[in-house]
Amino acid sequence: MEEKLTEGKSLVIEGRNAVLEAFRSGKPVDKLFVLDGCQDGPVRTIVREAKKHDTIIQFVEKERLSQLSETGKHQGVVAFAAAYEYAEVEDMLELARQKGEDPFLILLDNIEDPHNLGAIIRTANLAGAHGVIIPKRRAVGLTATVAKTSAGALNYTPVAKVTNLVKTMEELKERGLWFVCADMGGESMYRLNLKGPIGLVIGSEGEGVGRLVKETCDFVAGIPMRGDIDSLNASVAAGVLAYEIVRQRLEG
Repeated sequence: MEEKLTEGKSLVIEGRNAVLEAFRSGKPVDKLFVLDGCQDGPVRTIVREAKKHDTIIQFVEKERLSQLSETGKHQGVVAFAAAYEYAEVEDMLELARQKGEDPFLILLDNIEDPHNLGAIIRTANLAGAHGVIIPKRRAVGLTATVAKTSAGALNYTPVAKVTNLVKTMEELKERGLWFVCADMGGESMYRLNLKGPIGLVIGSEGEGVGRLVKETCDFVAGIPMRGDIDSLNASVAAGVLAYEIVRQRLEG
């Protein structure tokens, strides 16, 4: 099988047999790149498998495929698979049940920097969160850089990838969770009651949390800013809010 783990990328798998085998073995494939206009049987089979697994498919020119290829023998298909297995949201709720704790989940919207994701997974582990949820689109996957930045936390903290963040939040609301998102215009986090089953939603430094995701949240929390600039790095914001949740939980 032609595959290689590259720094900053996912597991790169290329060649028709290797890519098809990856899908059929159940390996979590985040993205499939296919040579535009290639319509032969094996490629159609691979595209069919990708759709079945809800993988993002991009049809690209030959030059782009060559850039992505590590071996130069891509045969018209290159796949990016996760370096680590994804969990299910249900696994996180079960983990909370086993520990006898209220669920504490961290949800990420628009986080595309692998260093931010890795740092947030590390914080999630240390703050006792039961898992991290990321969307399929406009998000970095579990790449080698994410694993390295998490400093081993990825081995212990489950990460789930969902198709629709809002739908997942609505389903979790039915299970008793409520949601708070970080936003500069929100009420001071020190004035909010952050106890109980909670989902903390963090957006990117530039774009913040998407409109629909924000509207689905029950509260909007602001972090007091005393300096001359107006925003924190996403992973730092996640850490500050996560530990306010920890502080309130320790109070009982």
